[in-house]
Amino acid sequence: MSKKVFRSNVDETATRMDSAESGIEANERRITDLRTDTDSKIAALEGRTDEAVEIGKSAAGAAADAHEAAERAARGRLLWSVTLSDDRVKFSFNQADLPDEAKSMLDELCEKVKAYGKAVYVEVEGHTDSTGTDDYNYTLGLRRATTVRDYMHQAGGIPLHAINTISLGESSPVSDNSTSEGRSQNRRVVVRVLE
Repeated sequence: MSKKVFRSNVDETATRMDSAESGIEANERRITDLRTDTDSKIAALEGRTDEAVEIGKSAAGAAADAHEAAERAARGRLLWSVTLSDDRVKFSFNQADLPDEAKSMLDELCEKVKAYGKAVYVEVEGHTDSTGTDDYNYTLGLRRATTVRDYMHQAGGIPLHAINTISLGESSPVSDNSTSEGRSQNRRVVVRVLE
C-alpha cells in the first residue's frame, strides 16, 4: 500500500472519528438536557404531590372535625320527648293530619322549648305499622313527621333550622305488628328535644 493511500485512509478514519466524537458530544448534551428537564419535572411533581398530600391531610382534618361536631350534637342531652301514637292520639287511616289531642301535646312542648331560652335541636321521627309496602310506609311516616314539624314551626314558633324530620316507616316497631293493639302503638311520631 502506498503512502498516499495510507494517508488517505488515515485522513478518512480521522474524519469519521471526528464525526463520531461530534455525534457523541451532541448525544451527551441531549442526555444532559433530558436529565435536567426530567429532574425539573420530577421536582415539580414532587412539589405537587406534597401539596396534594397536605390538601388531603387538611380535608381529612376538616372531615374529622365535622364528624366530631356531629357526634357532639348527637350526644346532646335529651330535654323532653313526646310520642304521638295511635293508642293515645288517633291518626286517621292513611292520613297525616294532626288530631286536636296531638296539637295540644305539641303546644305544651313548644311552650317548654320557648321557656327554656337556649338553642335546642328537635328530632321528629315518623313511624308506621307493617300494613302496606315499605315505600308506602316510609312516605306516610315522612308525611306525619313533616306535619308535626310544620305545626311546631307555624303554631309553636320553633325555627325550621332547629327541626329535623326523618321517617323510619315500619322499620322500628315498639310493639308486635301481628296484633291490633301493637299496630296502634307502632303508628306514631316521636318528638325529641335535645340540648
